[in-house]
Amino acid sequence: MDIDFPLVLVVLTFATGLIWLADKLFLRDRRLAAYRASGAAGEVGDGSSSESEEPKEPYLVDLSRSFFPVLAIVLVLRSFLVEPFQIPSGSMLPTLEVGDFILVNKYAYGLRLPVAGTKVIPVGDPQRGDVMVFRYPEDGQTNYIKRVIGLPGDHIRYRDKQLFINGEEVETRFIARLPPMELRREDLGEVEHDIFLTMGRPGGSGEGEWLVPEGHYFVMGDNRDNSNDSRYWGTVPDELVVGKAFAIWMHWKSLTSLPSFDRVGGIE
Repeated sequence: MDIDFPLVLVVLTFATGLIWLADKLFLRDRRLAAYRASGAAGEVGDGSSSESEEPKEPYLVDLSRSFFPVLAIVLVLRSFLVEPFQIPSGSMLPTLEVGDFILVNKYAYGLRLPVAGTKVIPVGDPQRGDVMVFRYPEDGQTNYIKRVIGLPGDHIRYRDKQLFINGEEVETRFIARLPPMELRREDLGEVEHDIFLTMGRPGGSGEGEWLVPEGHYFVMGDNRDNSNDSRYWGTVPDELVVGKAFAIWMHWKSLTSLPSFDRVGGIE
């Protein structure tokens, strides 16, 4: 069963915050008054009064007071600023490899409420060529990462492994043959990036034409013949957008291997 970490984080933050606040506003004074009334705050051996002393906080209150600031900081950073992700599949090869740990800018496309994903402060919108993290439209929960190809209103056509946007052929140039893959450089206007095409595979995989609805985005993986993307399940609505991937900060393919920092850098 997948754990909804953002929801768990929100619940824990609010729970610890409410416990700490309730104790500070109401319960602490009652606890102190009961402590003094019980006679526990009597005279001590050196003749000084211990009325300034306080009883020990309940375990749950002490735990909440300690954890709330940490949880609150993590919630703010993760929800509104930067969130780390790990690449689980090869659909974005050669740009991103399995085991890459990436950073995602959460405010590039507007500040959104955690869990709900509702945009509360518009800052910007996804642009063609961006590497974008979003929640899979089929379940609304699983995080996916693909490249933005089509913007609202665009007409997308993919035929014989060639991409067309609004009737214009997207230029690619041959770089190298890396059997079974062919490495090409694709020009998406202001963004140039590498893609993989599988050699010898028929061009009919994922072919079709699509009109991108308003408030939606058409996305594709850079590993064109090995990517589950908008060609198969449709466009991504804006409310499922998570953020823009902008950097690789570590590569760690598996627990049996050592972390590597050779791939640290920006994402094209």
